[in-house]
Parts: sequence; C-alpha cells; structure tokens
Amino acid sequence: MENLADSLLVDKSKTIEGWGVDADPSNNPTYPMKHYTGADHQRLAYERSKQQMPREEVLHSNERPGITRVFGTSSPPSGLSGQLRRYAFRFSEGSSAHWLTLLAADRVNVVEGIFDDLRRGHIPNIFKERGWNAEWRYNRKGVIQKAAVGAVLATAAVTFLILRNRRKKSV
Repeated sequence: MENLADSLLVDKSKTIEGWGVDADPSNNPTYPMKHYTGADHQRLAYERSKQQMPREEVLHSNERPGITRVFGTSSPPSGLSGQLRRYAFRFSEGSSAHWLTLLAADRVNVVEGIFDDLRRGHIPNIFKERGWNAEWRYNRKGVIQKAAVGAVLATAAVTFLILRNRRKKSV
C-alpha cells in the first residue's frame, strides 16, 4: 500500500514534453510583453473633446455623474418603453433588474413600432420582418415547435384567467 502512495506522489511533470517551457522568462515568447518607459501617465494629459449638448432626453447610468462627452440619440425614450427604460436606469448596471427591464422595454418597443406603423397607414409584413419566411423554409420543425409551445402557453393562460374569473363570481 505504501508503494502505491509513493508512486502517486512522484513528480511526473519532467517526463511530459514541453512541461515548464514558460518557466524561464528568457524562453517565453511573450517576455517582455512591454518595455516600461514611464510614458503611460502622459496619455492622461490629452485635450478632451467638447461636451455634446443633448437635444432630447439621454439616459445614463446612475453610477456616473453625467452623460459622456459624445453620445448617440437615434431613438430617444418615448411611450411605455421609454418609461420602462427610465425605470431601468434607477438600478445599477450590475443589477439584473436593470438589464431585464431594458429587455422588456425592447420587446414593448417592437409592439409600439407595429402600432406606429398601423397608425401611419403602413401594414407591416411581420413574417418577412421577423424572418419567419426563412425560418419556415430552413427550420420548419423549429417553427412548428415554437408555435406549439406558444399555443400551449396561451391556452394555459386563457384557462387560468377563465377559472379565476369564475371563482371570483362564485364568491
């Protein structure tokens, strides 16, 4: 038994080809990665760009004192999705509440976009815009599975609501 334990403790790393090749810094291809010249601190003395003035509301992290010097406002917050985005930015960027609320706001914004198209008289081609035609052509099984899961969930939700309303009326 003692011989088995001793054989397990033997360092076999020397028998592995290439083992410890990076132990010698002069043999390491990444050594030295950088020659320190002291110039690292000089990069902080650059001339900063002018502050871009916002023309509409710009949401920014509550972890920073203000907006960045340059920013994009291609779609300023508006409607219900905008309210959700404002709510999301109350939370830290490290919080799941921040990111999940932003995901929900994106989904709401898609629906708002469809209603906005209809309001303007444009009937959106949802199948084409969502890529469902290609999905049907190349992943028919997946489309059928998604539709079946959606139908089951919708049926369960409707059944739940009907049963809940019946219970309220009987009480």
